[in-house]
Amino acid sequence: MAKLLLAEDEAVLRMLVADTLEDEGYDLDVACDGEEALEAICSGSYDLIILDYMMPKLTGLDVITRVREMPDKHNVKILMLSAKSQHKEQERVRHAGADDFMSKPFSPLELVRKIGDMLA
Repeated sequence: MAKLLLAEDEAVLRMLVADTLEDEGYDLDVACDGEEALEAICSGSYDLIILDYMMPKLTGLDVITRVREMPDKHNVKILMLSAKSQHKEQERVRHAGADDFMSKPFSPLELVRKIGDMLA
């Protein structure tokens, strides 16, 4: 099964998403902020990174920008989660290098479906 990284600063949402993805059989690492996410990305190998937009230390946008500059990581799939769902923000996220965008709130089953599509 695919190796995923979830970076989400809201503890309840992080646990809900982690439980859902682990129940689906994904191998999952979690990070509580952007800095932790970047450290995990630098030291690990992931098929998909799920990033919250608004996190402490480094935003999801900051993380995407740095990942896309890494020669050995620039092809990893990235899904951005955000309550900032305006078209302008979605375009900004995609321009930074995210492969897809999902607005909060979302259904965990919708997230599982989206991840399946991205990894197919």
